[in-house]
Amino acid sequence: MQDIAEQLHAWHAAGRSFAVATVVGVSGSAPRDPGAALAVDAAGEAIGSVSGGCVEGAVYELCREALASGEPVLERFGYSDEDAFAVGLTCGGILDVFVQPVVPGADPALDAGIAFIASGTPVALARVIAGPPGLLGATVAVTADSHHGSLSPDPSTTAPAAPTALRPVRPAPPRHLLERAAVAEARAMLDAGRTGRLELGLDGRPCDEGQGTVTLFVESYVPAPRMLVFGAIDFAAAVVRIGKFLGYRVTVCDARPVFATERRFPEADEVVVDWPHRYLDSQLERIDGRTVLCVLTHDAKFDIPLLERALRLPVGYVGAMGSRRTHRERNARLREVGLTEAEIGRLRSPIGLDLGARTPEETAVSVAAEIVAHRRGGSCLPLSAGHGPIHHDLAGAGAEQPVPQPHAA
Repeated sequence: MQDIAEQLHAWHAAGRSFAVATVVGVSGSAPRDPGAALAVDAAGEAIGSVSGGCVEGAVYELCREALASGEPVLERFGYSDEDAFAVGLTCGGILDVFVQPVVPGADPALDAGIAFIASGTPVALARVIAGPPGLLGATVAVTADSHHGSLSPDPSTTAPAAPTALRPVRPAPPRHLLERAAVAEARAMLDAGRTGRLELGLDGRPCDEGQGTVTLFVESYVPAPRMLVFGAIDFAAAVVRIGKFLGYRVTVCDARPVFATERRFPEADEVVVDWPHRYLDSQLERIDGRTVLCVLTHDAKFDIPLLERALRLPVGYVGAMGSRRTHRERNARLREVGLTEAEIGRLRSPIGLDLGARTPEETAVSVAAEIVAHRRGGSCLPLSAGHGPIHHDLAGAGAEQPVPQPHAA
């Protein structure tokens, strides 16, 4: 929802009702990840996407129906052997899509969540997508130090079965336990910047899917990941452009004021004149495991103090430009200043994949490809050379599984 948050906030501020369809489960070769969203307002205007085109029409109609009924719905879309061009994913994947109507002022959690997302405040939205009647669509918006909304179930919809001679009455779980557990779990997922499903019992205890459980979809909205580009050279301008294209908040840093100017890097979010290592020291509270560092200076007086610090930080990627000879000499200097082989082994140098790149733009593609492959676990081989899953980060035990629900496409 983050990519359409600005428009949703504008609709919300104008008092316009709308329905949001969110991908909450993925299996197989589906085109969009969990969290992808499409929204339709009361006038029929649509923004966003959940499938890149495969099922957009059907999801659009679901949004219109949800607006009319005021009821949320969970729907599954998959491949149809009988008619590959019917409503389904011809790529063979399965999408579970949760559609929720939003009326400004009617739900404090959604109101707060949309405002937080639009302002860039880190927030996790936890929404019930499957569970007992009366809970479907219930939402809490969770920040680092507060939460808005409620998941307390309606006692009339979660009352225990009538007693029998063999089954005594059991009191319903305290209403606050589910909410307290959901808030705690959502906050932990927010800290990790993670989006995914959460299974809880009505008493708040983690459990497997089944009767008496609640399935929540938790979406973490955190500021864009950072790309720090050190060295205001011609190659840096191309890396800045492709970094922005990939969704990073890009900073260019160089100690030379004649080169580090906003005019030379108009697409950068920030241009800083400072020694690279000193600037990195000032950013320790603003970098995390998603941060990538591209060291393009290939000058030892800049590189060594910077890399000595960078390779000891829990950042996602550190790459440095230079020839293979420069790489060998740089590694020797890093050993001299005390870095271990394991720390030096984190350095991607020479930076980028072997694409035969020559121009700054081609080099930027090479760097971006390596960053994506490192983040997603890609093999860097042509897709035509393999037979395994295309999306490495969704393969195996960590793959998102479809959410059980009563509606079938």
